Amino acid sequence: MMFSLNKLSPSVTDMIRFDHSHVLVTFHQYTTAARPSVKKALAETICDALEIHATLEEEVFYPVLRRLNGTEPVIQKSQPEHDEMRRLIAELRATGPTDRRHDQLLHELMRDVMHHVADEETMLLPEAERMLDKNRLNELGAQMTRRRLELLKPKVGKIAADTAVGFSGSTTAIVVGLASALVAARFVTKKATA
Repeated sequence: MMFSLNKLSPSVTDMIRFDHSHVLVTFHQYTTAARPSVKKALAETICDALEIHATLEEEVFYPVLRRLNGTEPVIQKSQPEHDEMRRLIAELRATGPTDRRHDQLLHELMRDVMHHVADEETMLLPEAERMLDKNRLNELGAQMTRRRLELLKPKVGKIAADTAVGFSGSTTAIVVGLASALVAARFVTKKATA
């Protein structure tokens, strides 16, 4: 029997929903009263997650939806929303965590992200699940998994460190974050040596 990542991978729509949840959970850990190192780590975790997520949607998910229904308003405004998100991320990264503007930028970013997530989860993802069968959704999920590992590989150490600092008050989050980073690193290393 041949191994198939397509059968093991979550569907592309489930992966997108998981990414949305991860960013929102991380955002809920962020408080303006937190230590600067914690604020910086949480902001970096959010920024890295959003950048990877946007790249995955742009490379794997959106092209398929454009071919099926290019007139869908949510798909038409998705790229400009990603561009604005990247602009805010660049500005946020250029602002120190002790600068009052840092909190404002993070909140502005998350306000935009929540609007984007609401559109995707209430319109775009259900539409994709109507238009694509389960096998195609899983195939796209597997493709997204492979690409995610490529994008994560150069950032694994940074993501693990940011998770450890950002979620310093949550032992469970630290364990899950570090374990995820280690599993991803091991998988990527095995794949590279195979």
